[in-house]
Amino acid sequence: MDGQTGMKTLKHFIDGQWPSASDAGTFEVLNPLDDSLYANAAKGTSHDVFSAVAAAKKAFPGFKETTPTERERWLLRIAEIMETRQKDLVDCLIDEIGSPVSKAMFEFTKGLTMIRAAAGMCRNVRGETIPSDRPGTFSMSIREPLGVVAVITPFNVPLIKTTRLVANALAVGNTVVHLPSEMAPHLSLIFAEIVAEAGVPAGAYNVVTGMGAEIGDDLTSHNDVSFVTFTGSTVVGQHINEICAKNKTPSTLELGGKSPTVVLADADLDKVMPLAARSIFMFAGQACIGSSRFYVERPIYEEFVKRFTMICGKVGMGDLRDPNTVIAPIISDRQRQRVKDHIADAVAKGATLAAGGEWEGNRCQPTLLTDVSEEMILCRSETFGPVTSIYPIDSYEEGLEKANDTEYGLSSAIFTKDIDKAFHFARNICAGMCHINGPTIHDEAHVPFGGNGESGVGREGTDADMEAMTELKWVTVQL
Repeated sequence: MDGQTGMKTLKHFIDGQWPSASDAGTFEVLNPLDDSLYANAAKGTSHDVFSAVAAAKKAFPGFKETTPTERERWLLRIAEIMETRQKDLVDCLIDEIGSPVSKAMFEFTKGLTMIRAAAGMCRNVRGETIPSDRPGTFSMSIREPLGVVAVITPFNVPLIKTTRLVANALAVGNTVVHLPSEMAPHLSLIFAEIVAEAGVPAGAYNVVTGMGAEIGDDLTSHNDVSFVTFTGSTVVGQHINEICAKNKTPSTLELGGKSPTVVLADADLDKVMPLAARSIFMFAGQACIGSSRFYVERPIYEEFVKRFTMICGKVGMGDLRDPNTVIAPIISDRQRQRVKDHIADAVAKGATLAAGGEWEGNRCQPTLLTDVSEEMILCRSETFGPVTSIYPIDSYEEGLEKANDTEYGLSSAIFTKDIDKAFHFARNICAGMCHINGPTIHDEAHVPFGGNGESGVGREGTDADMEAMTELKWVTVQL
């Protein structure tokens, strides 16, 4: 904090220290609600990335030898300190990325769960005994950490992603270099303060702030990085995938989505509607698992549209610290223009604006579109705003076919009382996640979270990260 101006000045966290950028460069972090200056942050350079990787590499030999008790204690201590700093974290989520307080509290609570679930991983880094064809041989596998893990997190759920991916990497004995979104650096630096206070050894966790487009490749292509985990756009994810493939660096990529929800005629709309609204309007639709496509059987289509339209008019757009507020500001000018362009293109080409479409400052009203056709951009592209399309279908089979007609495959949902159709959908939807009679927006610490196709590679979660962030070594003993 600048003592004269009161403005936050954010620095890197490398090897337990708080250095400025190597060239003293900074960049502005804006409050998305009104684009006011929130903080000045260190603008990381290649040198800063290399310093952070070197610190993580240096710390790894000692950190991988720490006991489960030590790592468990550190992680549980992180959760304890997080609870004492709840206000700092929640305020940061509100002011840095524009989270309504209800979403900020949801993320804070989920973050605590991620940390505590990771603590449980510490005692499960195990191999197995293996039968051998060689007489007198004892054969076994042991599981070892990979080394330096590069963690790249997005702006929309920075605390959830940071707590999950960083904690899971540390839990199994890896060290971490973290590159947060340039739109959410402060949140990760508060977390770094907490990690340091918890007593985690210097160098085990490092944070470099800066522009991903400028220094991301320096991190993901570094020869001393043993694993990359990235959450963000499909375009950037494909670029990282190519880098990792060239360097034979394993990775998990959680990317974009065009998540469908199918609503059959037997569904209970009293139960469906609030869940449908949650699945697209939480954090103003800035969620890869948000449902931007609804396929509704014709007998209830008009009623579904009518009810959804009424909900749109009641969704809170007030003060972000009001618990009744739901709609957040869209994070940046670039993203706001994308949302506006998608809506304008659809309307110009014949879509019906059933609700919304207008803006209040940097917030887009909850928007419903019908009569959406293939030539419209938002039919297939991810809008990443509080915008969804509703399509009539004549049968369950048509709903499944259209739900699968996409390059993405992240989350999906179906609402029906027909258990046969529900499970047929779960088995046949081309998505990494499926929710029966529940919203597409759902996550837990231990589940395999991730998607197929353009939605990513691999899965996140305690069990999945245990597999991804460690490797097995075969050991034999001749008796």
